[in-house]
Amino acid sequence: MATEGKQPESDLLRNRAGTARDRDPAAPLDELELVEAIARNVRVLRQQTGLSVGETAERVGISKAMLSKIENAQTACSLATLSRLAVGLDVPVTSLLRGTESERPASYVASGTGASIVRAGSKEGHLYELVGSLRGEHKRLESLLVTLTASSGTFPMFQHPGTEFLYMLDGVMDYAHGRSVYRMSPGDSLQLDGEGAHGPVELVELPIRFLSVIAFPDSAV
Repeated sequence: MATEGKQPESDLLRNRAGTARDRDPAAPLDELELVEAIARNVRVLRQQTGLSVGETAERVGISKAMLSKIENAQTACSLATLSRLAVGLDVPVTSLLRGTESERPASYVASGTGASIVRAGSKEGHLYELVGSLRGEHKRLESLLVTLTASSGTFPMFQHPGTEFLYMLDGVMDYAHGRSVYRMSPGDSLQLDGEGAHGPVELVELPIRFLSVIAFPDSAV
């Protein structure tokens, strides 16, 4: 239940700038994408001119508050305002719409349907279920659900490019990274540099399940 004076969480949309804004839950997704694209393009173009929000608003002929709302995707532009922005920023209107034509990728995997994959620890009895994989413009993000059982061995010599994030779901294990060893229980997390040797060194309470998310750098894509 939402507290008095605050919007319910379902009425908020988190945009690319990391801020939350009010939205109509019935609003079409393509309309929301358009508002965000205009916000991003206006902000970038203004910054390229070296003008402040106030200076740009004066040049465009709208209030500073209105320009701030546009840049933060808190309001939709009318055609007249869009035309004014294009003139004020000295760009064609199409420059303000750039990016709206592209799909934003997502990866959804229903419970229990992730593909079983082979990794360096597979021969040690480590079970890997791929629960997400997304290739972005500059890197690949891979999410694995790892299960360790009585038949699993310790294998503290994983090394790979990129950054890895571990989140414990079930069981207890001692996990090494370099010369450090961390006791990990449900709810614990560990983020590490994948170039350092890492892996479980003791399986304390079985079965063990943890989520492993790896962000590979450009060179590894």
